[in-house]
Amino acid sequence: MLRRLVELALGARGVVITLALGFIGYGLFVAAHAKLDVFPEFVQPQATVQTEAPGLAPEQVEALVTRPVENALNGAGDLDYIRSESIAGLSVVTAVFKDGTDIHLARQMIAERLAQLGGDLPVGVASPKMEPLTSSTMDLLKFGLTSQKVSPMTLRKFADWTVRPRLLSVPGVAAVKIFGGEVRQLQIQIKPDRLLAFNISVQDVLSAASAATGVRGAGFIETAAQRLMLQTEGQSLTAAQLGEIVVTQRDGHTIRLREVANVVEGAEAKFGDALINGQSGVLITTASQYGANTLEVTRAVEAALEELKPAFAAEGIDYTPSLHRPATFIEIALRNMKTSLLLGAVLVAIVLFLFLLDLRTALICFTAIPLSLLAAVVVLDYFGVTLNTLTLGGLAAVLGVVVDDAIITVENILRRLRERRSPDRLISNHAANQNQAISAPAENIFNVILNATLEVRNSVVYATFVVALVFVPVLTMTGLQGKFFAPLGVAFILANLASLFVALTVTPALCFALLARSQPREEPNYLRRLKLIHRRVLEKIGSYPKTMLAVATALFIAALATLPFFGGEFLPSFREGHFVVGITMAPGTSLPEMKRMGERISAELLKIPAIQTVSEQIGRAEGGEDTWGSHRGEMHVELKPDAGVDQEKVQNEIRDALAKFPGVQTEVLTFLGDRIGETISGETAQVVVNIFGDDLDVLDAKANDVPPY
Repeated sequence: MLRRLVELALGARGVVITLALGFIGYGLFVAAHAKLDVFPEFVQPQATVQTEAPGLAPEQVEALVTRPVENALNGAGDLDYIRSESIAGLSVVTAVFKDGTDIHLARQMIAERLAQLGGDLPVGVASPKMEPLTSSTMDLLKFGLTSQKVSPMTLRKFADWTVRPRLLSVPGVAAVKIFGGEVRQLQIQIKPDRLLAFNISVQDVLSAASAATGVRGAGFIETAAQRLMLQTEGQSLTAAQLGEIVVTQRDGHTIRLREVANVVEGAEAKFGDALINGQSGVLITTASQYGANTLEVTRAVEAALEELKPAFAAEGIDYTPSLHRPATFIEIALRNMKTSLLLGAVLVAIVLFLFLLDLRTALICFTAIPLSLLAAVVVLDYFGVTLNTLTLGGLAAVLGVVVDDAIITVENILRRLRERRSPDRLISNHAANQNQAISAPAENIFNVILNATLEVRNSVVYATFVVALVFVPVLTMTGLQGKFFAPLGVAFILANLASLFVALTVTPALCFALLARSQPREEPNYLRRLKLIHRRVLEKIGSYPKTMLAVATALFIAALATLPFFGGEFLPSFREGHFVVGITMAPGTSLPEMKRMGERISAELLKIPAIQTVSEQIGRAEGGEDTWGSHRGEMHVELKPDAGVDQEKVQNEIRDALAKFPGVQTEVLTFLGDRIGETISGETAQVVVNIFGDDLDVLDAKANDVPPY
């Protein structure tokens, strides 16, 4: 089969070369439009259901909201497990499905089961909502809005009604969450003594306010010649207008709302806040859709924000961009990948030229690099695999391997062509198996290249598959490890196998086209000397097989003995240029106190020269992925885009700065470490202890028994 493949490639060499050139162009097009993400999809298929329960304590949320939702989700097809969290005013239930489950089908099943809850939840509890379907890394772009000219309420209103709709219209954006500012509210502050005086209940006030502020269809009035549409304006009331609504009548006296309550325009009670570089403001976070091209969507979001800059200026709002931008990590990885490929290619070209002393032969070998790498990219893109830091790492690692097959083939063809040009040499062809010999000049070029290629085919095929088999165990890894490293192994194997196909088709065709009519250069003298030295060393070593086997065994054992002294970690430390700082104070700490502490910590961190921006999200946002109480916050520390920054040193400086604040529990993580912990276990700690049971008092006692270290 291989002989027939090589013969076909040589016979149709013009077509093969043309197809190779066309494939390079197509591969470059695919690579330019391939999906790019920070990391592979490393999370099991899961759906998160959040239920707002205003006013309920955590125990009430657990018993009245979380339990019914868990019972509704239990038994869903391919469900692996369920975890939940109940905090004041919020229930969060996460359904995790088995690997390989169609996430869209799973979400459909969850939606059907949630619809069956009906009236099982208490009055005042909102309907359960599924979080948008996002990628594993989730974060797309964080940016801040601050102002010295407008109020926090106006700033939040601008973010809610101008910025959020514009960003949600960008293809690939799954969600936009807003922290900070003040949400406008018409507040009815009841006067209990006035209610008693008029014998009015709180329910009477609520009913009157609800009727006055609702929007209902009013129908139309039909005249003889015209139909007039009626429209109600309940949602456009001011505090003064709302105060004039009629609550009831007593003894012919009309009692208005302003008589029994103070009607004012105020801010909604907060369960979250934000700081931008230590200043009060609005923090806006965007999340990418599942399977979206992170780099492309990020640039589209930034383009939308550029369009909004005149509106920012007109409103007196300061825009702080890129408080966290994962796409920067992708761009750095791509830039490093290009640099590595270019450097590797140059080194390969230099080595090829030094040992072949012929630009044409070096070019033939060099073509294996773009063809093999682009073939891997095309296959990965066809199957919907994103190009991320792991797949790029696999392609970078295979760079020096893909050229091996072509070098072996070209070197043997070149050697046979030299022998053919020498009238005093005889070479063997296929007829040599029948003890026949043929004079070198009598053998045509086609057969020389064909036989030279087939002569090394076994070595090339065996070597390629041996190298590929080394990475097969990576593909068998399961769980989180498999999701992370399988793309690296797949990229390596695909490029390696593509190099074998190139060596058996494109390489012989190029040799025939470029080397057939030219006189091959003689082998350099220094190379002959190196081969002679190599031969003598092999002959000497080969005469002591037992000794060499004993030395090799000893080295192997010595290498194994060093393994216990090596450190180990799941992934190397990525230089993301960004740190996530978790801040926790005593449970029950108020938002103002957390904000005051955040301002002090932000000021301390900004003293570090390598830090560019510091933003903090305190508590939670409505529908946000971080479901924390007011005592917890998260700072995003963005470093200056300076390649010379020692990020490990900066991380230690951040820890030293945080140590100045006693009573505050902190942790400094990379973005990747934070995301893995939150999505896999729901926590960011390195060690998580789960305690199960039905009695909350016993659970609390057992939790206190867990040692802190």
